[in-house]
Amino acid sequence: MSLQLPCEVRPFVPHDGAMCLLDTLLNYDADGATVEITPKDSDLFVEDGAIPAWVGLEWMAQGVAAWAGAWAHIDGAPPPPGFLIASRRYHAHVDNFALDVPVHVQVTREFVADNGVRTFAGMLSTVAGQCLAEGRLSIFQPTPDASSSPAERQNAR
Repeated sequence: MSLQLPCEVRPFVPHDGAMCLLDTLLNYDADGATVEITPKDSDLFVEDGAIPAWVGLEWMAQGVAAWAGAWAHIDGAPPPPGFLIASRRYHAHVDNFALDVPVHVQVTREFVADNGVRTFAGMLSTVAGQCLAEGRLSIFQPTPDASSSPAERQNAR
């Protein structure tokens, strides 16, 4: 089973309502995903008519969740739980993200440990590719148990 892209990101993340901060899954492969967010004035973290740059870190974390959730969906499973446990070198090149201007969130898996910790590189960019923010994320995803699909247990995505 594959996904028709682009598609809504909401079914692939374990966040409900306003806490699902991303809009669209644009692309995914074995090592990462690209998602899109177009900030709106009704978004949860709007301050002074923009989204503060620090929110970009959560966008990256939810990009990882969308990536993991897309693969779980393909395997017939719900979005897996995952926890942001650390960030390194998050650097925003802007003070905030403008409303109604799309931002692409790209996450790329760099490392997978046997204990469920995964490291991802993340980048936020304009549609034209200008880097707005970048950093590294460490995510803990509990080891799949017997209720997980065979592909999840074998690949430990």
